[in-house]
Amino acid sequence: MAVSTTLSADVARRVALGAQGFTDARPGGEVSRRHLRRVLDRVRLIQLDSVNVAVRAHYMPLFSRLGPYPADLVDDAAWTHRARRPRMLVEYWAHEASLLPVEDWPLFRWRMREYERKYAHRFAALRKRSPGLFDDVLAAVKELGPIGAGPLEDELGLNERRARKAPGGWWNRSDVKHACEWLFATGELTTGTRRGFQRLYDLPERVLPPEVLSAPPVSDAEAARQLMLRAASAHGIGTEPDLRDYYRLPPERSKAALSTLVEQGLVEAVTVHGWQHPAYRHVDARTPRKVTGRALLAPFDPLIWRRERTERIFDFHYRIEIYVPEPKRVYGYYVFPFLLDGQLVGRVDLKTDRMAGVLRAKGVFTEPGVDKPHVARELAAELRTMATWLGLNAVELGPNGNLTKEMRTALKP
Repeated sequence: MAVSTTLSADVARRVALGAQGFTDARPGGEVSRRHLRRVLDRVRLIQLDSVNVAVRAHYMPLFSRLGPYPADLVDDAAWTHRARRPRMLVEYWAHEASLLPVEDWPLFRWRMREYERKYAHRFAALRKRSPGLFDDVLAAVKELGPIGAGPLEDELGLNERRARKAPGGWWNRSDVKHACEWLFATGELTTGTRRGFQRLYDLPERVLPPEVLSAPPVSDAEAARQLMLRAASAHGIGTEPDLRDYYRLPPERSKAALSTLVEQGLVEAVTVHGWQHPAYRHVDARTPRKVTGRALLAPFDPLIWRRERTERIFDFHYRIEIYVPEPKRVYGYYVFPFLLDGQLVGRVDLKTDRMAGVLRAKGVFTEPGVDKPHVARELAAELRTMATWLGLNAVELGPNGNLTKEMRTALKP
């Protein structure tokens, strides 16, 4: 492919930040569904994760881009439906478990078919052991849904004491839960709502709009093309592996789709100084003159979830340390990078202590060469804003990090 444009690393960074919505002004008044739609048009999907140390992962990307917003805005968009406020989001396996616009559901039919083929052998034994279980689960969900796997087990007479289990990995769950997850992966069930973080299963026809369910079939190649185009829009600029990773596409499909997009003039092949691999820029991607403002980024924010790209664009080495033994952690358990005026300048290990009404900054760290007092003032202000949004009364500083002295000053009343 001919490369027609050469960009500096600084330009590429600003393009990436603009694509993810970090050059859009935060709303001055109440945040509404219109603002949620604006963010979704930028990021395209929101990753779900069960860790709740500071705040659930799917709530944070909106706060990072919009500031404080009503707590039920995401819940209403994802897990409720009313005639005047129809459901905007649906759950499926996209990057990981994710919330994505309901209109994108047909683009994942290929993945549903692949899951059915890939895991068929795993479930053959379950079907043999429990004939009729899958049909019984679907019938019970149709009658009772939305419903969780536990209540389904009770309804089907397969409580935890009676459910057969096998050692290791996938099979360390009850047969009913396995059946539900299989049916979810293959698109025969979806999430009707959530209670806490528990998935309550329902039939797609009770969750998705009729026009989505009846949409014409999309070929595997066309689905890959559309998903790669969405990934290019969300990235602004990225390498082929960057774009592929956004929806976890197979390499052979992502490469073919990207070639088609370049031929169609929807994505442009470019060179970025310092990047080892070719880059691709969405033709509508803007190049902001400068990027200002601040944001705390959850570990699963789409701007940074591909760590290799984060290091390439921001010169910021970032790894989540949840699974690292505590004595070996460098920065902490659940660390939020801090974005300030277009650069990742620091990070903070956060924990919400709801009993005490406190947002605990257990460790605060800066990158080399930054203006530490300035970073501390901005970080302290953003932490106070986050604490208020979470219904907490104060921010308390822990002992770890190279910014503690400046933060103590910045957090003084």
